[in-house]
Amino acid sequence: MREAQLSAIKKLSKKPAELIKSSQFHRYLMVGLLNTLFGYGIFALLIYLDFSYPVALLLATILGVLFNFKSIGILVFESRDNKLIFRFIVVYVVIYLLNLAGLKLLSVAHVNMYVAGAILLPLMAIVGFVINKRFVFNHE
Repeated sequence: MREAQLSAIKKLSKKPAELIKSSQFHRYLMVGLLNTLFGYGIFALLIYLDFSYPVALLLATILGVLFNFKSIGILVFESRDNKLIFRFIVVYVVIYLLNLAGLKLLSVAHVNMYVAGAILLPLMAIVGFVINKRFVFNHE
């Protein structure tokens, strides 16, 4: 039992730079591309339909979570454990709040909302992978 705990601590203590060099991170990016196109497509559509950016972001995030949980769980982390949805939702709440803060900062700088959303995508991808790896799908 003690060896398993030490192994888990060792894996969780990896630096984010080490985590993103893994093939798992590359799978995350490939699945994330599809998920991002879906989420950003919803966000852009809602902005076009004149929703405020916080509401557009919230709706795109909620719809994205439902699809992303299964695609990321199965294709990236090889998990079919539906009990992890609650942790996964916490990750998305954190990403939503970080993204919202970033959009707010960029709006103050008069950056177009379409461009602002695109600027934040790479950072949100890295943050999402690291938190999912360490907090949600850390059973490996």
